[in-house]
Amino acid sequence: MVKIEAFAVEQWMDKYETTAKYNTAETCCASISVNDLRTLSDDKESDPLAQLQSTKLTYGAIRGSDKLRNTLANLYSVRAPTQLPKDNILITPGAIQANFLLLYTLVGPGDHVICHYPTYQQLFSVPASVGAEVSLWKSKEADGWQLDIEELKGLIRPNTKLIIINNPQNPTGAIIPRQTLEQLVGIAREQSIIIHSDEVYRPLFHNISPADPRFPPTLLSMGYEHTVVTGSVSKAYSLAGLRVGWVASRDSSIIESLANARDYTTISVGQIDEAIASFALAPDCIHNLLKRNLDLARTNLSILEKFIDAHRWACEWIKPQAGTTAFVRFNKMGKPVDDVAFCEMLQERTGVMLVPGSLCFGVGEDFKGYVRIGYVNETEVLEQGLDALGKFMEDGYEDVPAKKHLSK
Repeated sequence: MVKIEAFAVEQWMDKYETTAKYNTAETCCASISVNDLRTLSDDKESDPLAQLQSTKLTYGAIRGSDKLRNTLANLYSVRAPTQLPKDNILITPGAIQANFLLLYTLVGPGDHVICHYPTYQQLFSVPASVGAEVSLWKSKEADGWQLDIEELKGLIRPNTKLIIINNPQNPTGAIIPRQTLEQLVGIAREQSIIIHSDEVYRPLFHNISPADPRFPPTLLSMGYEHTVVTGSVSKAYSLAGLRVGWVASRDSSIIESLANARDYTTISVGQIDEAIASFALAPDCIHNLLKRNLDLARTNLSILEKFIDAHRWACEWIKPQAGTTAFVRFNKMGKPVDDVAFCEMLQERTGVMLVPGSLCFGVGEDFKGYVRIGYVNETEVLEQGLDALGKFMEDGYEDVPAKKHLSK
């Protein structure tokens, strides 16, 4: 039987998100309806559901509809040296299934995997569960959550099969800049190591301009065949309820391997979900949808920044450059708080939901005192949640215990 670690962040979200009064742990841009999409779209005549009224609801296109795959292929081909063929894209039920399918298919016992850290637990727990050895390529807060290429060189082994990155990064909101990506590709190319980039928060770059030389392109545009990316409509596109994600690669053999493995699991994605996703990502809609979410991210990040600045006596952060999450460290008299106790007390007393960093993102003693805050929800929810958090900081923070060091 495969042994897999409990998925801490998902279990935490499942436990609290339906009862939270202020869900400031949500990682998706504020969700929208089909009617909202139609309002955002410049195509006022089309209805993404109309054509399905008389369509027989079969499994549909097993690898994904041509319409959706063509739309994604065009998006990935912007500023790329060559067009990405639609057949190099596989549609999946969300990015979480895309990641699992990729990791389950590509690695196994005897393989070595290097994973960007901190990140979504799935990206390092799944390879370990199927028998691969996993090394963590650690980004550090002192370096602005940036990665050290020299450290990567020291992690590579003769059996290194896969390097995994998360760009933009969950939970910190940091980016891996272009120069680092170029160096990473150069190193991987020398040994034909596959690079997997989880780009589920792309293209929500709200605190860095595309004109900035550090601005990160999608990994698919960097001229290295053995790259594979995953994405979805959940985070940057506000449509988590569709459960539509994808895997894309310049290496068609990777897509074929994943398609063969996927025959044993989900077979296809629902036609209704695909139709709405196609409508959202089409040129008539995607730019307006992204503008809505970028504006929301900038507005809300400014609100969160004011809160952090007003509570510097208890918390600090590296301001996110992209995505929807911030990683904030809370302390008492210079010692990190017990972040699990903090989040539990906050939920119980105020209904404000945050995610404890040490439980949900840390290995061992890492990330004591950190919490992940999701800030691209409805502005009113964030404002009210931070107001309740601020009152707790005045009246209840003294009750939060500091984190105790484990004895050696």
